[in-house]
Amino acid sequence: MKDKVVIITGGSSGIGKALAREFGRNGSRIMITGRNKEDLDKTVEELHSEGIEIIGHVADVSKPADNDLMAEHCISAFGRIDILINNAGISMRALFHEVDLDVVRRVMDINFWGVLHATRSCLPEITKQKGSIVGISSIAGYRGLPGRTGYSASKFALNGFLEVLRTEMLYTGVHVLTACPGFTASNIRKRSLTRDGTAQGESPRDESAMMTAEECARHIYRATVRRKSILILTAQGKFTVWLNRIWPGLADKLVFKVMAKEQQPPVR
Repeated sequence: MKDKVVIITGGSSGIGKALAREFGRNGSRIMITGRNKEDLDKTVEELHSEGIEIIGHVADVSKPADNDLMAEHCISAFGRIDILINNAGISMRALFHEVDLDVVRRVMDINFWGVLHATRSCLPEITKQKGSIVGISSIAGYRGLPGRTGYSASKFALNGFLEVLRTEMLYTGVHVLTACPGFTASNIRKRSLTRDGTAQGESPRDESAMMTAEECARHIYRATVRRKSILILTAQGKFTVWLNRIWPGLADKLVFKVMAKEQQPPVR
């Protein structure tokens, strides 16, 4: 990855920030994007102090024009784009019959449409470089989670898109990776939207018991280097995907039981 140019959307915190550090420590040149300039500047300053070559770009992945400007800025600054990591994402927590459907649309706009917009903007340059498109999906893209209607739907859609793209690009030299972390410690649950669209504020799960963002980033880095197609993380995640494939009825019951253990669970 030395001297490779990597764009990471949603790169100012959590898994995105950890990915910027991991790729940067291995010699990549990094652009991170996000909607909050203050958070971006803080992360850029921190990683730059560690010797990482990095710039920030304010962008909302749900807006096509922002993604075009992102790609233009990266090419202007670094001369090319080798890797796009579609990491920007948002979650939600509410039962389907209670949630305002605008909340689901907001989640889809970022988690699904945001990936399409960013990929469309960067694909010509990545094709030229025979580089990589990475989508940060989720185990929730293989197994629907109660109380996460919009999130699971967006990740199922993302998995389908990445599978199509991987097949379409099969003989072009472009690598497509679908990375599916299990529960990972990050701020996504604190920013998760409730049924009326307000931020949840606190995580309903024990973050200390989860895979760290740094460990997750190391796995994704290695999978990118090896040009793997699919990465499913954590023993729980792998078991969930396997069980859902061979015994979906039992998976329904076990997933319900696990999610019912959350603080103020959406299902009881």
